[in-house]
Amino acid sequence: MSPGSNIPLTVARVTVDVTAPVRLDVSGLLLTADGKVRSDADFIFYNQPTGPGVGYVSGGGRAPDAITVDTAAVPAAIEKIVVTASPDAQGQTFQGIEPTATLRDTDGSAVLGTFTPPGLGAETALVVIEIYRRGDAWKARAVGQGYANGLAGIATDFGVSVEEPAQATATPAPAAPPAAPPAPPMPPAPPAQPPLAAAPAPQAAPAPPAPAPGAGKINLDKGRVSLQKNQTVSLVKGGRPLLSRVRMGLGWEPAFRGGDIDLDASVIAYGAQRNHLDSCYFGKLSILNGAIKHSGDNLTGEGAGDDETIVVDLGRIPEGATGLVFTVNSFSGQKFTDVAKAYCRLVDDATGAELVRFDLTHAEAQTGVLMCKLVRQFSGEWDMTAIGTFVKARTVRNMVAPGAQAL
Repeated sequence: MSPGSNIPLTVARVTVDVTAPVRLDVSGLLLTADGKVRSDADFIFYNQPTGPGVGYVSGGGRAPDAITVDTAAVPAAIEKIVVTASPDAQGQTFQGIEPTATLRDTDGSAVLGTFTPPGLGAETALVVIEIYRRGDAWKARAVGQGYANGLAGIATDFGVSVEEPAQATATPAPAAPPAAPPAPPMPPAPPAQPPLAAAPAPQAAPAPPAPAPGAGKINLDKGRVSLQKNQTVSLVKGGRPLLSRVRMGLGWEPAFRGGDIDLDASVIAYGAQRNHLDSCYFGKLSILNGAIKHSGDNLTGEGAGDDETIVVDLGRIPEGATGLVFTVNSFSGQKFTDVAKAYCRLVDDATGAELVRFDLTHAEAQTGVLMCKLVRQFSGEWDMTAIGTFVKARTVRNMVAPGAQAL
């Protein structure tokens, strides 16, 4: 499975195993239609291993931890069950240890699907996969949504009460369930790792690990964002969708030796399986029934400001389109080492206010560059990620395969 893809469930009882090169803590949350738990009792983990229709199964360190779902026993008020994972080791991120979720028939053990979230960095917790209702049927969707503030960040997002620490925090207990009486659903302090465990003694709170350069996700609450390569910004402000109509501006200037440079900006639309849907470029100025429109070709790159723009009406993007990759190509064959000040920026099309900017800080002797991508999240919101990867491609047609790999 790829991010955003879904499969129908052909059996009522399924199990989600989550494995990685390191020990993981796996949890499940039962969510209502508003995306929240009804109470802390809907958070299923090793200290609270059972809930209505959902259970936690420990692997004991020798097998993967798992979440089981009996869809026939899930209450009618629950719309979805999200399966989360975080490394057991304190401060450990998912960089280089990408987990794999295996969805299987609980009774027959047949594998229904697998999913490995790509391109992880500073994330210390993930929503890996979700089991959700569609009418009278159930489906599974690959998610891969990362959080840099651990499982406590996920818990807070989904409405689980997490008490803020005072001057000290709790030392986490071992990952296996303690022999002492069970702890309440949520402990009095957010954990490092493993999450949500009972504490034997307080100690000074450790400083949170610094995110890796260019990694992690931010939002637009504090205004305009300047992205680094591989950094992601969520296009929301105050927790609500920011706007539906945006303009991607792409610009460049000739380098020191001068001369006009004809570069072409394009956007490639993909489906949930990274399948190519359509491409918007100077030869096809409108795609997806007018939801994406190109400004037209700039043959020289001359002048200040954006050289080519592409307007994206996010509210009109068809549901089947989940990823947009913005590219720039040198049709005439000049290399990007002959280009200066290449950038892309996202603008509020209604007000003209610049929201996000990504400046290429170096160039390579290639004829194509993947500038950035917009990806629809399982919540319906969109994220923008700076890419900055150079490839050998003079036309948008040759960018389709590299763009799919970048999603």
